[in-house]
Amino acid sequence: MSHTKKVRFVTLGLSLAIIATLLISLNMGTMRIAPIDVFQTLIGNGTGQNQLILFDFRLPRMVIAILIGAGMAISGAILQSVTHNELADPGILGINSGAGFAVVFFLYLTQNNPVSTVFILPLTALIGAVLAAVLIYSISWKNGVTPIRLILVGIGINAAFSALIIVFQLRMDPDNFTQATIWLSGNISGTDWSYTLALFPWILILVPFAIYKASTLDTLNLGDETAQGIGTAVEKERIILLLVAVALAGASVSVGGAIAFLGLVTPHLARKLVGVRHRHSLVTAALLGALLLLAADTIGRTILAPSEIPVGLVVSLIGGSYFIYLLMKS
Repeated sequence: MSHTKKVRFVTLGLSLAIIATLLISLNMGTMRIAPIDVFQTLIGNGTGQNQLILFDFRLPRMVIAILIGAGMAISGAILQSVTHNELADPGILGINSGAGFAVVFFLYLTQNNPVSTVFILPLTALIGAVLAAVLIYSISWKNGVTPIRLILVGIGINAAFSALIIVFQLRMDPDNFTQATIWLSGNISGTDWSYTLALFPWILILVPFAIYKASTLDTLNLGDETAQGIGTAVEKERIILLLVAVALAGASVSVGGAIAFLGLVTPHLARKLVGVRHRHSLVTAALLGALLLLAADTIGRTILAPSEIPVGLVVSLIGGSYFIYLLMKS
């Protein structure tokens, strides 16, 4: 099979897997709905109760899972390429914790005066993620930025923001503390179409832009000296791509919480499936991220129903198991 045919086969297979998981997920939950009833409801012939469950509760949550999965996967793929480190992801570099700190700090300030946070949280998370990125980049700078220095500084910034998150959590009242803890573990329950509308523009604009920059990412993978030698403005392109990764991670964290491992695992799997060229691996990573998070959310909703397991814990279990497998294999 030629490489082009293999890429098409993988893309089609992942797309069909997402559709199948979506249909299964619509059927699963505290109140199970038979597949024929799901179909009848989707075409407008379902009962009022089924319409409420599917359209107001399950479907927006699944769309959000797909959007967050794609966004975190692309963010992780960009960071791994820019830093030349396959262990880089928004969580390890401190991007997630920066966004998380901004959101927790905002919730702490408004806990006694609740405000509508649906459209404010993505912007708040973006500010926190950009703050983390600026700190990482500025501290890492020493006649340029080396990938290893970027990773090490990112780990330190991640630890600092994580400590600050705990400080402000401990100053919250018990209800808000519990809410923040669940959110930080990665949780997309309680979402509706307004959250989808808040997240969708970020994914719609930034994911295609990242794919458009695939050739630049391929060039940066050759190393700074080689990239400069063939006319690439390395620092300029690195900053642009980092901002894209930061914005995607920040917007995703604002809605889904700090979901770990997703941006780390999916680029690895994508490269195994379609190779290292970003034109193919970015699309594959986005589909894998959407599929993985959608499946993890379905598992989290149903395995202990009516109780729920935060989706971030399910993803961490899957991602951790995968890396243990890689370690044993090598």
